[in-house]
Amino acid sequence: MKPPSIISLSRVTTRSSGRWTCSSCRSQLSRRTNTTANLALPRHSSSGPSSSSQRIPPPGKRVALFATATAGAAGAGFLAFGDDIKHGYDAIERAGRVAATLALCINDYRTTLNHRDKIDDAAEANKVLKQCHKRCAVRTLRVLEKNGGLFIKLGQHLSAMTYLLPVEWTDTFIPLQDKCPVSSFESVEQMFRDDTGKELKDYFSEFSEEPIGAASLAQVHLATIKEDGQKVAVKIQHPSLAQWARLDLALTRFTFSTLKRFFPEYDLEWLSAEMDVSLPQELDFQREAANAVRTQRYFAAMPELPLVIPDIIWAKKRILVMANESGRRLDDLEYLDSNGIDRDEVSATLAYIFNEMIFGKNAPLHCDPHGGNISIRKTAHRRPGGANFEVIIYDHGLYRDIPESLQRSYAKMWLAIIDGDVGRMKKYSNEVAGVTEEQFPLFASAITGRDYSVVSESILKPRSGDEKKTMGDALQEGLLTDLVHLLGQVPRIILLILKTNDLTRSLDENLQTREGPMRNFMILARYCAKTVFREQVEEIKARQGGLLWPGNAVRFLAAWVGLLRVELKLEAFQLWLTVKRLVGVRAEMVSFQTPNALT
Repeated sequence: MKPPSIISLSRVTTRSSGRWTCSSCRSQLSRRTNTTANLALPRHSSSGPSSSSQRIPPPGKRVALFATATAGAAGAGFLAFGDDIKHGYDAIERAGRVAATLALCINDYRTTLNHRDKIDDAAEANKVLKQCHKRCAVRTLRVLEKNGGLFIKLGQHLSAMTYLLPVEWTDTFIPLQDKCPVSSFESVEQMFRDDTGKELKDYFSEFSEEPIGAASLAQVHLATIKEDGQKVAVKIQHPSLAQWARLDLALTRFTFSTLKRFFPEYDLEWLSAEMDVSLPQELDFQREAANAVRTQRYFAAMPELPLVIPDIIWAKKRILVMANESGRRLDDLEYLDSNGIDRDEVSATLAYIFNEMIFGKNAPLHCDPHGGNISIRKTAHRRPGGANFEVIIYDHGLYRDIPESLQRSYAKMWLAIIDGDVGRMKKYSNEVAGVTEEQFPLFASAITGRDYSVVSESILKPRSGDEKKTMGDALQEGLLTDLVHLLGQVPRIILLILKTNDLTRSLDENLQTREGPMRNFMILARYCAKTVFREQVEEIKARQGGLLWPGNAVRFLAAWVGLLRVELKLEAFQLWLTVKRLVGVRAEMVSFQTPNALT
């Protein structure tokens, strides 16, 4: 059945501080925004859809809206639980909160937008819509907090989506970042008993009743193993999560599909689809333990990197016992400075770790490197690489493997970006994510976090205040729907790489380094060059005669010289950065070109 009204996305959005936009995209995408129905227009002159879809729905339609939402949510609850009646009443109450709030918000937006279109004063019209954003965000926050569980995780994700959601929504959800539920000690004891068949005291001589930290999915307690006295951290999944996981995922799917029905341009079903895949993995602590062990073994071959992955003692599906490795937050600049920890070296270390995860052969990729999952501590003695600190990475539930073919195209794309070669950028962006020429400027800005005008010239320029403002304003000028469409069509692995890039970029900016982003781009270039070189060597080996055949030996020598030129340029640039840092001069733009042999 056709929905009572289809609301143009341009009428819903007032402001966003998104970083994945660009100024030059506006002209490049203007043909599309002028010919596609219901695309975003300037906020004060939005014409929206036809007049028949702008009228306030009569009471009968509003009743139908509430009935449809309630029936859909109830159906989600039924499908999730089947014939399990034990929690039937609670499930209906839980689904009812979602359905009622969803219906209220949709009706509130429709009513507000119809009213706003009659207001001549642009400032007043904008104020009316902002008030609606705030009302709906507050309603939704109450439901997320009341239902808890996976809804807290969803709210945390939404609070970080400043590139898609109005500020009234993202700011309202900020408390969810720190306002995570804490399960009672009694429920923890019972779950340990159910999952292991033993009491806590049978395994631990000490177990803190109060957790040292709580997140949306789990909390961590300090404990001491009875047998050997080892101090450990015990990660305990919130006991109620397993009870509601299927229902909560079904309600999330229902919510986004309903929003798509009424706001077809604002299709966020890709978010619920990713949650369907990622959340069950994050809830399996045995899988997390396997990821941690794999990552620890992979990086054991690189002792020069000051990386610590806590040792895994043992794991059940909802319980994870690991070595207690503690540190301070990466953005605790006072701690870094007072302990003589060089911020630029910390930034470079992060760049080496996560580029290795993205480009390393058979490397595991940590897809949730936010500030709460990484800490740092000073060491008594310098590590083999010279660092006087260690970086500790926690929470290994969400991991992905990047296919080698994607690694190689991704590396070539980044080399093209660093070179400022737009033709090669377009070619490899299409290979990486199926991006069309029309979508390319927006994708280039999304993957780099920079304005397209900078990407097409030199990404090595430091990001200016004007650039940030330009990117923050761009979503208000017709690019939001294009961004939503783009994110909905790219492969899921690219979304996770984008997420990892964005989180690590945020970590780096919080460090406020003297060298800026330039050194990290040089580290990225080194990894990209090595990835392309590895591909060239494999192709040469596959040719008749192998590496010893004269023609193949010449090809190998050319590829090796190309890589060597990159390495020498990077070493010279690193030396130049070090000298400038010692004399207190901030790094500026430098010319860097990749040898043709590597492209």
